[in-house]
Amino acid sequence: MKRIILIAAGLLSLCCNASAFKEMDIKVLSESMNKEIPVTVITPDGYESGHEYPVIYLLHGHSGDHRMWTGEGIVGRLADRYGIMMVLPDGGYNSWYFDSPITPEFKYETFVSKELIEYIDSHYKTIKDRKARAITGLSMGGHGALYLAFRHPDIFGSAGSTSGGVDFRPFPENWELSERLGTYEEYPENWENNTVINMTHLISPGQLNLIIDCGTEDFFYEVNCSFHEKLLKEGIPHDFHVRPGVHWWTYWRNSIQYQILYFSLCFENALAA
Repeated sequence: MKRIILIAAGLLSLCCNASAFKEMDIKVLSESMNKEIPVTVITPDGYESGHEYPVIYLLHGHSGDHRMWTGEGIVGRLADRYGIMMVLPDGGYNSWYFDSPITPEFKYETFVSKELIEYIDSHYKTIKDRKARAITGLSMGGHGALYLAFRHPDIFGSAGSTSGGVDFRPFPENWELSERLGTYEEYPENWENNTVINMTHLISPGQLNLIIDCGTEDFFYEVNCSFHEKLLKEGIPHDFHVRPGVHWWTYWRNSIQYQILYFSLCFENALAA
């Protein structure tokens, strides 16, 4: 009970404490897509001190952009509180963060997992180690975060998803997925090979620190529960949280605070080892 009270008090203090984080909008060249991608970078208070920082890559949802997470300054205050950099890339209107097998101009897996990482590590004071690198996101971004971490566990040491579309196969008519994968009827292999629930074989138990959450009234609730059950069956450790909520910001503003706390503890434990 004492621990719960302390955590709740710490999270509440985010609304009250003065913040000194810096938020910068930059553009990063993607050679694979031959265009510049907007990215928001948030550095915590004290960044100028010469210290190197762990980084959380935070992905937006369908129809969003790189500014989607910046409202009300919550993410910036979390950066200050835990001494963590935040990097918020633009993932396009409906990229789902993979390299599209049918639209070759969409290469967001290559961009986030290679080009963006290399740029951030060469231009900012980061700890250049997978143990100090996490990725998470909401909805489409939740799928993207797990997809990228499962396919690149050499790059990311921790990953999360909040209200993530961890299995999009039950939604063949939604979110213009057929524009990135083709229709399920014509290209079933694209759908089967690119939905993250089918990628658990890519990681070994304990290889990634994982946190997954979803609201009980969310349309992705059932697929998240199925994903959780599959991870349990395969012996892959993970934190799985459900709480009342729908697919909206009233849920995400709360859930992201617990995810960042989780990652900060992962960084602390890994870097102290």
